[in-house]
Amino acid sequence: MSRLPQTIVVLVLLGATAAAFAVTERLKLERSPITGTRVDKVFSPVCECARDLAEISFVLRQGTRVTVDLLDREGDRVRTLVRDRPERQGRVAYIWDGRDDAGRIVPEGVYRPRVQLRRHGRTIVMPNPIRVDTSAPRIRVERVFPRVFSPDGDGRRDRVTATYVSDEPARAMLLVDGRRRAFERFPKTRGRLTWYGRVAGRPVRPGSYEIQLRGVDRAGNRSLSTRPITVRVRYVELSRERIEVVAGRRFSVRVSTDARSYRWRLARRTGVETRRLLVLRAPALPGEYVLYVVVGRRAARAEVVVAEPPPE
Repeated sequence: MSRLPQTIVVLVLLGATAAAFAVTERLKLERSPITGTRVDKVFSPVCECARDLAEISFVLRQGTRVTVDLLDREGDRVRTLVRDRPERQGRVAYIWDGRDDAGRIVPEGVYRPRVQLRRHGRTIVMPNPIRVDTSAPRIRVERVFPRVFSPDGDGRRDRVTATYVSDEPARAMLLVDGRRRAFERFPKTRGRLTWYGRVAGRPVRPGSYEIQLRGVDRAGNRSLSTRPITVRVRYVELSRERIEVVAGRRFSVRVSTDARSYRWRLARRTGVETRRLLVLRAPALPGEYVLYVVVGRRAARAEVVVAEPPPE
């Protein structure tokens, strides 16, 4: 008789184990009450951009009351988005602003949504991590070359290129006088951006422009702009704007251009030259003339003042 209670205990334990196993197997075979999960992978609650919120969305197979919490890496609850909210069958969505229940921005890290469904008596910790990233990338310019270029389409120094490095993958953008003119399509830690000296499809005017870079990481955080680097757009320039010369004497002026050749015109004479030092003879009659040097559709000019030759 003394063994009877022990036998009963063993049988009860075996029965409980079998029941638990049966429940476990049934849960394995039972379809999940939610499907079609969509969860944003990374966002920044401080970026002041389109990625400053995270969306948690899924499809309910049946209507029920829903509670959605956010858990930190240790499994502790940091925020309850909804509590015991009645939801109908179909897709539902919830928005998290990256703050805890006290309204504070949570520390950087990985968080997971937990869904509780009253009708099913189920609690599901979703396998979709959300990374909160509040740190802006740091981007550094390695080189800007050339510092003088001419976007005239002749294939010679038509563009300026900036190479950079970033401390995390980021989409770099090139700013010209504060306006975005080029950008990377995908986040990188190293790359180069090129500006072809055009705005709205047209070459810009000659002059000085400031080049800066910024970076945007996957969460939407923007870096500070790098220090400005000045580049100069130059099509054709003359070393002097006013030339004084005696009638019939030779004079010279330096021509600055990337073109292989250029055209010149003085009084009724014209010509084509390839040398960077243009040497011409002044008109025989005293007076004021204009020297034109032309490259494509761009021209530089200098005033030529011709004086009478000194008396012998």
